[in-house]
Formats: sequence, C-alpha cells, structure tokens
Amino acid sequence: MKILFFGDSITDMRRERTVEDNSVFSYGVGYPNFVIGELDSKFPRKHQVINRGISGNRVVDLYARAKLDCWNHKPDLLAILIGTNDIWARFNNNGTSNDRFEKIYRALIEDTIKELPDTKIVLFEPFALPGNVTTNPTDKTIWERFSKIEELAVIVKNLAKEYNLNFIPLQEDFNIVSKKYGVENYLFDGVHPAPAGAKLIADKFLDYFYKNFEN
Repeated sequence: MKILFFGDSITDMRRERTVEDNSVFSYGVGYPNFVIGELDSKFPRKHQVINRGISGNRVVDLYARAKLDCWNHKPDLLAILIGTNDIWARFNNNGTSNDRFEKIYRALIEDTIKELPDTKIVLFEPFALPGNVTTNPTDKTIWERFSKIEELAVIVKNLAKEYNLNFIPLQEDFNIVSKKYGVENYLFDGVHPAPAGAKLIADKFLDYFYKNFEN
C-alpha cells in the first residue's frame, strides 16, 4: 500500500527533497518517519510512505500542487494535515479566512476524489497549544488569535463527515498530555512536534490504519 502524507511543516519536518521517496532521508524527522518505522517493523517491505509536506504551506498551496505532489503518485491512502499557516499568516494580513479555507479545502477534496476515485482519504484535525515560541505565554491576546485554529478544526471535521472521509482528532490528545507533561515536550513551540508529539500523531494514524487496513 502506498501512503502519502500531504501538509505543511508539521508533515515536512526537514525531509530531504533530493532523494528517492523510499530513502530513509525522505521521511523527515516527524510523524511520517514514525509511521514507516512501525509499518516496516511489522510488515517489512509491504507499505510505502511518501512525505509531501512543505513548510509554510496553507490550504491554497496544497491545492496548487495537488497534481504534482499528490495525484501523480496515485496513493492508495492520502492523509492531509493543514491549517496552521492559514491562521499564522493572519498575523501578517495574509492568512485565510474561515470561509475561504473551507472553500479551497472543499475544492481540494472534490478534485482529489474525481482524480483518485479509488484512493482512501483521511483528514487530520489541525491543532495548536500555547507554546513558548509560537505565542508569548504572557500575552493572552496573541494566543486568543492563534487559538482560532479550533474553528478550522470544526470545518475540517464537518468536511470529513460531509464527504464520508475518515477524521483523526488530535487537539484533545495534545491538550491532555501537555497538561500532564508540558507543552514543550509535545509541541516545542506550540505548533511543531517534538519527538513525543510526532509519535502521538503517528500513533493516532496507525490506530486508524490498523482498524481499517491491517488485522
């Protein structure tokens, strides 16, 4: 099975773009690396993982490169994680409004279904925590603005339901572990995963994967 992860820096995580997709350097150091590590250890050479995250991407960027980085690969399973930069860019007046986010995400889903009718699609919930770099913990106004990502999460969940796609929730999981062990242990700046955060995302994906594809 060919699995393609499509997203921004949370997916990218320093993947090497100049190597073959099956190279150990092609996965980056984030959750795709944990996923292929788990799958290869249990089912050697049975699954292929392709990382197509690009740092700084918004949903409009995913739509723009969907053919090159997604459709052309014809994955059996496509997992999308996007939304952070649509909020982040609002601080520079270049973010995506909720309506536009939904409109473009909807177009991405509909066109992908048309191009890849046999591909299973799963949508990750976008997430954030009040970290020590992304936001200033002493400035509640900044965090209140960035926490609007919760509104995008609702949009993604509703789109998954509307198009009968699988949805993987993440925000509540990060809320729980961060309260117990600290934000920086999971999202070192409130957005980008530390190793424990990357493994959390991978474990959530693998739980979905095993229930739907592997006994």
